[in-house]
Amino acid sequence: MNAQSTYTISDLSKHLDLTLRTIRFYESEGLLSPERTNGKRVYRERDLVRLKLILRGKRLGFSLAEIKTTMALYDTQPNEAAQLKYVLAIIETHRQELLQKQQDITNTLDEMEAVAERIQAHLV
Repeated sequence: MNAQSTYTISDLSKHLDLTLRTIRFYESEGLLSPERTNGKRVYRERDLVRLKLILRGKRLGFSLAEIKTTMALYDTQPNEAAQLKYVLAIIETHRQELLQKQQDITNTLDEMEAVAERIQAHLV
């Protein structure tokens, strides 16, 4: 984005490839708090950074509640230690869940292969 210190909702939408509805949703959830000038939302650099953090959290599989907690920790304890420990714990939880899903998929594929081989042998 350019060097301006304020952004419209359209600026953020275009820059981050988000719908206006998505940005408004994050605002309604308390993750963003733009100022209002003449009835229009005015976003600051802080809002842009928060949106980027939300998107990163979503990419990592964080729930909205986990993202809210992470941001709340940062807001109340900006030294980041508590936030970083929390994020590490969440990452490890999601990592373990993904590894389990990966194993489940591998097992299912192996079972499908075995069933397909038995069916093929029966058809010959």
